Amino acid sequence: MPGLEQLALQAGRELEDASAQEILAWAADTFGERFCVTSSMEDAVVAHLASRARPGIDVVFLDTGYHFPETIGTRDAVAAVMDVRVITLTPPRSVAEQDAEHGPRLHDRDPDLCCALRKVKPLEEGLRAYDAWATGLRRDESPTRAHTPVVGWDARRGKVKVSPIARWTQDDVDAYIAEHGVLTNPLLQDGYASVGCAPCTRRVREGEDARAGRWAGRAKTECGLHG
Repeated sequence: MPGLEQLALQAGRELEDASAQEILAWAADTFGERFCVTSSMEDAVVAHLASRARPGIDVVFLDTGYHFPETIGTRDAVAAVMDVRVITLTPPRSVAEQDAEHGPRLHDRDPDLCCALRKVKPLEEGLRAYDAWATGLRRDESPTRAHTPVVGWDARRGKVKVSPIARWTQDDVDAYIAEHGVLTNPLLQDGYASVGCAPCTRRVREGEDARAGRWAGRAKTECGLHG
């Protein structure tokens, strides 16, 4: 589709004050089957919103091989009860094969490389079939996400990036989950505010921001999918 970057930037301006549902309806109408949702299965809010805009929409999930069992269970429940098509992406190498090549516990020694191998590269391959993708990024999650546009341009992948709940707060998310009975990862009720790979995720402490439990003790705050 020609002019994707211009289209994204214009939509970002025009839809800044639109509701999440309106943003997703625009994306679904504009891109049709070339539009998907990505989900970490922390919760299914964006997948649920998108299924209302386009029933049967593709929901892309990255199975890194390091997920909590609760995360895999959430994925399976979403696939079973929601009007979406869950597509699971996997890295080209298993954890054992990666250990053989790079040594065990690469996530401890070089978490950026681990994320690149098990998240960034598989997602880039998996998104080839789409012109636009939706994320659950929110501006209130961390300073690195404070300027997330509701529709923007993903220059690295050459795709339109839609963040329909960018302007939402945690209270907005909680209210939507309660109103619609949306599936959430059980770990969110067990002290985790942001759920990633098990070796690199811990519970958050009182007063910490939502992503403080990711790569705790390191300067790293993002896996590279959104950077």
